[in-house]
Amino acid sequence: MLSDALTDDELAFLTAIRRDLHAHPELGFEEERTSDIVARILTEAGLSVHRGLAKTGVVGTLSRGTDGGTIALRADMDALAMPEAADRAHKSTLDGKMHACGHDGHTTMLLGAARHLARAGDFSGTVHFIFQPAEEGRGGARRMVEEGLFDRFPSDAVFGMHNMPGLATDEMAVVAGPQLASSDSWMVTMRGVGTHGAKPHLGRDAVTATGHFLSALQTITGRVIDPLQPSVVSACSVHAGDPEALNVIPDFVEIGGTARAYSPEVRDQLEAEIGRLADGVARTFGIQADYRYIRRIPPVINHPDTTARALAAARDVCPGGVRTDFAPSTAGDDFAFLSQDIPGAYVWLGNGPAVDGALHHNTGYDFNDEAIATGVGFWVRLVERQLAANAENQT
Repeated sequence: MLSDALTDDELAFLTAIRRDLHAHPELGFEEERTSDIVARILTEAGLSVHRGLAKTGVVGTLSRGTDGGTIALRADMDALAMPEAADRAHKSTLDGKMHACGHDGHTTMLLGAARHLARAGDFSGTVHFIFQPAEEGRGGARRMVEEGLFDRFPSDAVFGMHNMPGLATDEMAVVAGPQLASSDSWMVTMRGVGTHGAKPHLGRDAVTATGHFLSALQTITGRVIDPLQPSVVSACSVHAGDPEALNVIPDFVEIGGTARAYSPEVRDQLEAEIGRLADGVARTFGIQADYRYIRRIPPVINHPDTTARALAAARDVCPGGVRTDFAPSTAGDDFAFLSQDIPGAYVWLGNGPAVDGALHHNTGYDFNDEAIATGVGFWVRLVERQLAANAENQT
């Protein structure tokens, strides 16, 4: 139970670790200091420690008993390339780098669970504690898998947890099915013929074509995709011409954006339809469209049985309750690469109110240390339930 997993002294220790990590943020694949701390704490707790997957990744392994299954628990370690605006004692000491998504808290809670389970865990089986680098768009999970994560550390199931502002720190949300959208990027270059702004008839105007393309882009989600299937297409970058040459119609316009979906089928549709629109608009204006779609992160879809086990553990440790009707997010998480081939569940842990609007990726955000106890308690109870259940199923 929660009270067994975390004493006052242990909570103070973990809070100090969390704030130290917050003050020393590191970007993806640069988490040298963070991984040193993680490896040291795991080693001191008696775990077998492997380093080097995806450069800065750390995997700690703890085995107990002679039967039972094997599960993996994942925490992300990286920070974001953005400044921290709020003034706090543990504010980032590095300009332009900040833990603005709570990965410092995720790392701390998994360390706390590893320490408790090594000391007093009641389970039979093997737990792999995965400390992943580079979740924030740099491909850490995919690289760990490609470098043999589950070949070296085979697992029956994998679990992830992320903090969520707006939920109380003793509250969680655990839901089967889609949790996070796929996160893909796309680029379109409209190639026309540049000319003098006063003589547009002598060229082929890529700027006007781009305006029509941007307007038509929203018909994909509004008129092509099944309205019962959520999706997002957003143009987020447009570059053309030179503000110092406002009498020149440029040769080309570069447009870039993001596309999100919760199913592989809709993801395929988005890729095809953006390209179809770009080509169609370009042909209408007598120009050429170059199109590239970059598949970055698949959707996170929780496995029903694995989610049921996570839900049972959450109900054991959350006096504030567990929400089972929590809406999926259109954000992405490369946990999807970990749960593609084995059953997975990704759950939400409350981070308390968003003070002054400080949500994820906000310069005023901070992980709420009051959530540490709930998070550690959840991980501990999940291991004890999951491996006890696996052991029973094998007898």
